[in-house]
Amino acid sequence: ARWFPRFLPLLKIQNKLLFTDDSEEVGLLEMLKSQICENVALYAQKYDEEFSTFLPPFVEAVWELLLSTSHEVKYDLLVSNAIKFLTSVAERPQYAELFSNEDTLRSICEKVLVPNMKLRESDVELFEDNPFQYIRADIEGSDAETRRRSASDFVRALCKVKEQSVSAIFSAYLGNLIGEYAKDPATKWIDKEAAIYIVISLAVKTKTERHGATASNTFINLGEFYGTHIQPELVSQSCHPIVRSAAIKYIMTFRSTLPREITVSTIAPLAALIADKSIVVHSYAATTIEKILIIKLPNFTPITATELAPVFEVLLTNLFASFAVEGSGENEYLMKLIMRSVSLMKEQLPPALVQHLITALTTKLGEICKNPSKPHFNHYIFETLSCLIRGTCIGKPQNIPAFEAALFPIFQDILQKDVTEFIPYVFQVLSLMLELQHQSIPSQYMALFPFLLTPLLWERPGSIPPLTRLIQAYVTKNPQGIKESVTSILGIFQKLIASRSNDHYGFYLLNTMIEHLDTAVMQGFIKSVFMLLFQRMQSSKTTKFMKNFIVFMSLFAGKIGAQPLIETIDSVQAGLFGMVVEKIFIAELQKISGETEQKIAAVGVIKLLTEGPAMLNDTYVKYWAPLLNALVQMFEGEVDTSTPQDEHFIEIEDTPGYTTAFNQLVFASNKPTDPFVGSQPKVLLAESLQKLSVRYPGKVQPLIQGGIQGPAVGKLQEYLKAANINNLS
Repeated sequence: ARWFPRFLPLLKIQNKLLFTDDSEEVGLLEMLKSQICENVALYAQKYDEEFSTFLPPFVEAVWELLLSTSHEVKYDLLVSNAIKFLTSVAERPQYAELFSNEDTLRSICEKVLVPNMKLRESDVELFEDNPFQYIRADIEGSDAETRRRSASDFVRALCKVKEQSVSAIFSAYLGNLIGEYAKDPATKWIDKEAAIYIVISLAVKTKTERHGATASNTFINLGEFYGTHIQPELVSQSCHPIVRSAAIKYIMTFRSTLPREITVSTIAPLAALIADKSIVVHSYAATTIEKILIIKLPNFTPITATELAPVFEVLLTNLFASFAVEGSGENEYLMKLIMRSVSLMKEQLPPALVQHLITALTTKLGEICKNPSKPHFNHYIFETLSCLIRGTCIGKPQNIPAFEAALFPIFQDILQKDVTEFIPYVFQVLSLMLELQHQSIPSQYMALFPFLLTPLLWERPGSIPPLTRLIQAYVTKNPQGIKESVTSILGIFQKLIASRSNDHYGFYLLNTMIEHLDTAVMQGFIKSVFMLLFQRMQSSKTTKFMKNFIVFMSLFAGKIGAQPLIETIDSVQAGLFGMVVEKIFIAELQKISGETEQKIAAVGVIKLLTEGPAMLNDTYVKYWAPLLNALVQMFEGEVDTSTPQDEHFIEIEDTPGYTTAFNQLVFASNKPTDPFVGSQPKVLLAESLQKLSVRYPGKVQPLIQGGIQGPAVGKLQEYLKAANINNLS
């Protein structure tokens, strides 16, 4: 309370010595008053009870401040914070009466809101000289500290108090603004832009990034305003670019709340506007179509390929043509729409258009790889290529050569020139094409393979995830062709397994080799692999490592055999397998998560229980029932997500020099493969227990009765009954 009496006179103080002559240079007095407005706004929000007695004089002082402050840029932050203070007051129900009088509302609209919602010369200069900054401010929310945004927020706050009155008052001003524009569109276009901005501010009640406005002011007829004041600006030959941008923004904002037929009808004129020479106009048009294509609401059926098809070729032509506009060569809004529209149309793309897209995209990729500077643009171009490959090659491997012929030369150039921003993307696209191969791998892939094993590539954290997947694809698709490189791959595995951040990628490589390489190829390395894993476990045991270790051993048991697993572990140290079962399988099995991982673990444990004779000998039989009990708990219980208190994962390890981060391509992603397709673990358990009881009559049932207790008994009976097995011997 002691601060408020001091703050109040400071808001009113005037001192010419503290003024600046420059219209853009903020002076000490403006900074002081701006900070006071920000402070009292926080008090009004957080401590309204303590602040309530001081509020009326501060509202009056801030109001007078707004009326006396000019439109120069140097006052922007001050005006923004002053309006924010009034907004914070208006949002509190206990102060609603301050803004309930219609004369007060009319005065606010006329003297504060409308003047501060009009574009100024500096805004027009920004539109023309720095269009992307204008876009970021206008549609991406970087204008949080501007007069317009603060005024817009104030309008929404007032609508919560008296929506009908505010709407009626603004309607009169809207009529005046639009009337002035109608008299002289060539010079009064700022009035039309302001009118559209005011309608957007008035009409939006709730909104989301994905769908725009989701609830609107019932006193504003959005469809009627569109038909009368927006639609004509989309097709007018003489419309000012700023007005046209505002009209497009109206569609972007209300894409989900306008009648669906209106929203769909805007796609054709917007597609035409992508050819506009104004960067803001064609960027807004592209963004709006892109956002329309992803609407998915109960009251809005998603746009179909059939609806987009009539304008698709024109759309693509205009999108690629706009890259030639100076300053728009790497326009991410254009490339994002190319990606989105190709994703929607991919199954209906004619071969000639696919070839055109491949040529256009690879040409563009060749241009930007000389000096990559726009990360989002780069990402979208690789997403588009991946989407084309996936959409046209799944089930049609004969289409892959066209992509390989176009992409391999530029990919090789990227790798040779070490364009670090693109290399992780190249590996992902190569993986996708390789995974879609149905026959023998083309020679160009095998010529590239030795390069992929270069240690330097594996030093870059951003390359490890896609490189791992690519090596897995080689092993899966051509196990015979890479068997001479097993030592090199295991060297990479050894490096990855030593890292707490990347050990799971090492397991991915190892699991793929176990699944697809002949046992004879891996035989000479298996013991060394286990020794490495036990050393890592002893030196740096983490929950992630233990889960991956269980999955690996389970895959080994399922693919190579339970008895070889037991013998290999015991060859490292006599009796070691008993410790593995007790301290790893039984203790950690409940922590396995993921459908595929749980299935692999289940199959592996079932193999150990029923196909490993050593599990029934005197040394290890004591672990048999506890292991079965742990398996049933994994089937029926929730995943144990706990981690030891002293476990701290290293998210980023110290790496000298610059490294490029890894960004997953959505359209190039792959799903985990199931190495035991068709197997149902619970049925497999029941059938395997029956076979075991036949081989060892009179031994299995006593083990179950003596070691399985509680709910697990009933669950085990359910598994047996579901497999039509009555009892075990």
